[in-house]
Amino acid sequence: MSVPSPYSAALERIPVTQKSVDAGGTRTAYWEYGPADSEMTILAVHGFRGDHHGLEPVVAQMPDVRWIMPDLPGFGQTPPIAGRTHDLRAYTEWLTAFASTVAPGAIVLGHSFGSIVASAAVAGGLETPRLILVNPIGAPALEGPRGVLTRLAVFYYWASARLPAALGTGLLRSPIIVRIMSIAMAKTRDKGLRRFIHDQHDRYFSTFSDRETLRQAFTTSVSHDVRESAGAIDVPTLLVAAVEDDITPIAKERELVRMFRDAVLTEIDGVGHLIHYEKPREAASAIRDVIGIRGERAP
Repeated sequence: MSVPSPYSAALERIPVTQKSVDAGGTRTAYWEYGPADSEMTILAVHGFRGDHHGLEPVVAQMPDVRWIMPDLPGFGQTPPIAGRTHDLRAYTEWLTAFASTVAPGAIVLGHSFGSIVASAAVAGGLETPRLILVNPIGAPALEGPRGVLTRLAVFYYWASARLPAALGTGLLRSPIIVRIMSIAMAKTRDKGLRRFIHDQHDRYFSTFSDRETLRQAFTTSVSHDVRESAGAIDVPTLLVAAVEDDITPIAKERELVRMFRDAVLTEIDGVGHLIHYEKPREAASAIRDVIGIRGERAP
């Protein structure tokens, strides 16, 4: 039985339609939330190992906005890109093709790994009036104090891809390991919210398509960061960063914002790498401030 969502009442008021389209070499599954005639459309890209569900709490706070939410290739209900290594180029080409097909001219939002993909795509020519990065990856994962842990994770994904199929897949989908990941990221002391976060990870962290695609995507996620793209982005950019983020320290986010030509940084206290679960109202408020929407808000 799933754990009740603290955002369900607001989310249930928002119309949602599941769709799919051929884009970027795969049949991409995506969900459209909100009014089809909204004056504003946001194309949102989720993070590593998750799927579109992770950003629903933010959607719930902005019922007057049209959201387009795909599952990344190899995750959720979107198959891998046939015949491609799932490196940054593959993901950015997929996103650019998907955006031009489904949501041309939309604001682009990326969370975590999605921030790397979104920023690289915009730097490479994806047209958007504005870029929004939530929990942006603003420092190299293989360097600094967390470098050792990252290398252990690299070995975990590498070994899991090379073990016998049942053993490797079982290791990747192990409820114990998924729970450890979830506990490490959650900062809230609200017991109900923590149960919801853990349930979300239990339900959606293991919906990846296969071991090798997962390994490739993880390698991509720790081999790149937003800094690589920042200087080439010429659209207004919003960074929504967490003061207690263990993946990119807030000091690195303050450095990152200065690498853009036109960017602002909103810092959210009391949360780590799960702004979208723990502080979606604050994230939505920051987004509204920069895109100029003052319409209906979630109750």
